[in-house]
Amino acid sequence: MDELIPQLHKVASLIGDASRAAMLLSLIGGQQLPAGDLARKAHISASTASEHLAKLVDAGLLRTRAQGRHRYYKLANSQVASLLETLNVLAPPTPIRSLRQSTTMKQLHLGRTCYDHLAGTLGVEITKALVRSSWLEPDYQSDILSITPQGHKQFRIWELGLQENIKRPLIRSCLDWSERRYHVAGQLGAAITNWFFNQDWIKRGSIARVIQVTESGKDALGDLFDIKWSPNN
Repeated sequence: MDELIPQLHKVASLIGDASRAAMLLSLIGGQQLPAGDLARKAHISASTASEHLAKLVDAGLLRTRAQGRHRYYKLANSQVASLLETLNVLAPPTPIRSLRQSTTMKQLHLGRTCYDHLAGTLGVEITKALVRSSWLEPDYQSDILSITPQGHKQFRIWELGLQENIKRPLIRSCLDWSERRYHVAGQLGAAITNWFFNQDWIKRGSIARVIQVTESGKDALGDLFDIKWSPNN
């Protein structure tokens, strides 16, 4: 029977390498990067990066596409991003050795993307507001979120385009590594994030993955969710 158990150690050994972990985490915001950029982020040579990336693609952790003379890499799916986010909860914090690192960490804690949905304080506060509004219902024993009938009605009003018949779940709870609480992932998390971008309520910061709330976004957070948002929150 043991041979039927999934071979977790193979995936764990791939992620456990520091260089491969650095490249995977560089893609957790949903972006696509060429091998050269990933090599620089991992502080390794281009040839070594190519070997690592080939292993990650073969294992199904990354996908790749060719464009001209370049080959771009991205996480295979939201499940890989969720795995990395969960492992970050268990990982020891990175030592802060400069003002720049301190500023980056504060901004990442405040608001960021986790693959294609909102994370950090912003993502967690929105999730809590959806629960307060009775649009989401939490199961505190299993840490599962579900959409209530009121929620389905509201999300149709917002025209979020949720679909029952696709492989990705309508909603999933994702453990936030900086907040140690859950934020909304799945179709709903991605749809809300896209909606916020389309309304110009959020924008991307100068630091990768960082999300900033615009002035109109602060008003919307207050009106829709009763969230009083400030740069320091």
